[in-house]
Amino acid sequence: MEKVQGENDMERWERLEDITESERGVIKETWARVYTNCEDVGVSILIRFFVNFPSAKQHFSQFKHMEDPLEMEGSMQLRKHARRVMGAVNSVVENLGDPEKVTTVLSIVGKSHALKHKVEPVYFKILTGVMLEVIAEEYAKDFTPDVQLAWNKLRSLIYSQVQSAYKEVGWTQYPSNSV
Repeated sequence: MEKVQGENDMERWERLEDITESERGVIKETWARVYTNCEDVGVSILIRFFVNFPSAKQHFSQFKHMEDPLEMEGSMQLRKHARRVMGAVNSVVENLGDPEKVTTVLSIVGKSHALKHKVEPVYFKILTGVMLEVIAEEYAKDFTPDVQLAWNKLRSLIYSQVQSAYKEVGWTQYPSNSV
């Protein structure tokens, strides 16, 4: 199957190029530390996400009624989803030097969340923001201003590529971009 490079692809690849080689190294180095503890960090991210943005839980039948963070922490379904989220981020980080692979990973994630799960794309912006908060807190000594800048670029990349995937499948329900 041959892929014709379209306008969305060019826009997405240009954003990936905004992350310098040095910043890619910084992201990979930081992520290597985070990923050694991926399940627990992922669970922390999801718990904070669901506590601070409880409307996001509506998309998860297995734990949408959980209010207690300790109950969420013990949920096998939440832990499984945390591993999947962290695995997707890991795929992006591992492939930062390959724009086509990054686009493919985020396109698959975006399209499945749009078509199958009907999740508003703004939740990706929120979730990646929560991810950066948790990583910055748990790895404070490693999260210097330069590291934060690199991760903010990655966050923008993830969100813009996921949003492009939503547009490709005809998603028109954009409630807000200002979160």
